[in-house]
Amino acid sequence: QGSPLTLVLMVASASIGGTLQYGYNLAIMNAPTTFIQTFINETFLQRWDVQLEDYQVTLVWTIIVSIFSLGGFAGALIAGPMTIRFGSLQRKKCLLLNNVFLMSGALLALTSRAAGSFEMIMLSRVLIGINAGISMNVQPMYFGESAPKHLRGAISQSSAVFTAFGVVLGQVVGLREILGCESCWQYLLASNAIPGFIQLLTLPWFPESPRYLLIDRGDKEACINALRRLRGCEVERSELDEILQEQAETKGMRPRRPWELFTDRSVRWQLISVIIISSAMQLCGNDSIYFYASYVFKEAGISEEQIQYVTIGTGTCEFTACIMCNLLVERKGRRFMLMGGFLLMTVWAIVFTIALSFERYVSWMSYLSMACIFTYILSFGMGPAAGVTGVLPTEIFNQAARPAAYMIAGSMMWLNLFVVGMIFPFLVSGLSEYCFVPFGAICLSSALYIGLFLPETKGKSLSVITSEFHGMNFKGQNEKSLELQTQYKLGEVCLSTAL
Repeated sequence: QGSPLTLVLMVASASIGGTLQYGYNLAIMNAPTTFIQTFINETFLQRWDVQLEDYQVTLVWTIIVSIFSLGGFAGALIAGPMTIRFGSLQRKKCLLLNNVFLMSGALLALTSRAAGSFEMIMLSRVLIGINAGISMNVQPMYFGESAPKHLRGAISQSSAVFTAFGVVLGQVVGLREILGCESCWQYLLASNAIPGFIQLLTLPWFPESPRYLLIDRGDKEACINALRRLRGCEVERSELDEILQEQAETKGMRPRRPWELFTDRSVRWQLISVIIISSAMQLCGNDSIYFYASYVFKEAGISEEQIQYVTIGTGTCEFTACIMCNLLVERKGRRFMLMGGFLLMTVWAIVFTIALSFERYVSWMSYLSMACIFTYILSFGMGPAAGVTGVLPTEIFNQAARPAAYMIAGSMMWLNLFVVGMIFPFLVSGLSEYCFVPFGAICLSSALYIGLFLPETKGKSLSVITSEFHGMNFKGQNEKSLELQTQYKLGEVCLSTAL
């Protein structure tokens, strides 16, 4: 039997083993940094009797941390074929199969210390990155196709809420009093297996995406049963009609390949929007600000022992903001939340730069810098965070193009995360107090693009959204067609006059 609670529990089950893993695996790498660096050095000493220089240890450590992004990129590329080919339980089965990568990575991390192999940690990070890359693509698709239209944004935004919760959970579990100590770091790296087990035990009890059941499998009865369970009541005719309309529009269409979207003029601006917003989500520097937080907190006079507790506040900020966004997104709309978030981030990037510039002259400026970290993260959580960004491909692409669109969006997100992670130390050393100027410029550019070109999608059907993009995709062609029609009519008038 269904109830509204079924939808909530389904969201929790998918997210615990899904996007929560992304945030969790970003956060747990901070606490054991010095312990794993020591382990790397000891491994080289035991194997080859080589004492590494500090920069060499840092290089190996940077590879361990950043290779997670490359794993995520691979996962984003794998997600599309997985959602197209794994038949009977497409979205849900894909999330369940995804745990193979997670469990393999957790096992490698757990045994790496006993085996004396830092390479096992690297491979573990790649596999866990693949897991995160797949879930970051498939989970919003599953939610967007399962949620009722009036809750679509809020349900999809829950992906960001669980990502932020994963960050906080990782920061808490990484405390020295729990698993962030020298003797427990291998257990900390393997602790991500626990949410995976919870998902494996709970997700099979929930229905598949109703849209997939009807549009891809043509099983109307299964679609109605899934809708009935997820809504907790009889299916509304208008909701079923909308899915049937999309089925009719995509009938006979095979799943699109990513490269086909680049050559299809009818989805040109949809694709540009997804690429720009997915890239801006990482290029805005929100993840980098977590790394910069420790330095600012230290400059503000907070002791080394207390920094780990204050850092939890950064994750809590994003978690709180994501919950607020979840409550507001269906009232204010996607466009407002995205544009407002990027504009606020632009303001705080400017204030942050001013505060860093005057830090050596004005004593209280360091506290303003610290405040900017929290407000920047709050602004990110209120809009650009993955929930609002993640729902867009579901809302602006049809069923045939959706997996390919998510593959492109996910690839851009992970590639840009890798790029920012690699260049941020050089930005800090090269630009010093002006290191957040590029991020501010990206935020401002993204806000302008959203304001000028992205239509509001809140509460609209796919056909209405597609018609709004149609005007932009065929703007020149429409004008030319109108001009030809006018000339033709003038010609007819002239001919009839002559006759």
